[in-house]
Amino acid sequence: MNEFDIKAAGWDLNPMHIERAESVAKQIAERIPLNTLMTALEFGAGTGLNSFLLKDKLREITMLDSSPEMVKIIKGKIESARAVNLKALCFDLETQDWNNGGFDLIMTQMVLHHVADIDKIVKKFYMMLNPGGYLAIADLYPEDGSFHGAGFKGHNGFDTEALSSLIRNHGFKNVRDERCFVINKKISESETRQFDVFLMTAGRI
Repeated sequence: MNEFDIKAAGWDLNPMHIERAESVAKQIAERIPLNTLMTALEFGAGTGLNSFLLKDKLREITMLDSSPEMVKIIKGKIESARAVNLKALCFDLETQDWNNGGFDLIMTQMVLHHVADIDKIVKKFYMMLNPGGYLAIADLYPEDGSFHGAGFKGHNGFDTEALSSLIRNHGFKNVRDERCFVINKKISESETRQFDVFLMTAGRI
């Protein structure tokens, strides 16, 4: 059981998680011309907060997460909401190849900084998108490591110019990013710090 399996049951009880998802989903809808003919993938969906917020704007959303407990939570929410256009799969896109069709939108929130090989995953995103599809990435700007604390093996945020360049190198066009949310996080008993989150969007021609 990993850290996200342990956190799954209480994830939606954190008001910040709800507020962050609402902000990201709102700005995805503002920046990308969503319509009910489009299919979408949420990579590292967690409990599916983004997908549930956007489900009425899209034809179908597939939610992938490598945490069995997160996927269990999503499936329960899908059943409770009778959301017939949502489906959840326990799938590790970092280590497994997707061979089940393409998407018109791939979105991910606060997941990329956990991914070891950014180049590889962006290449997969491009290959999984239909021509004319869109990519939406929400994640942290560069930070000093205090967001996760000691022992974290992922990325301490992203330089958006470097990430934009990497995305363009894989064939994406119209790459743009803007600040979309600020996380107030307690990093010690005596200190709360602000961490800025960006939303980067791009298109596959």
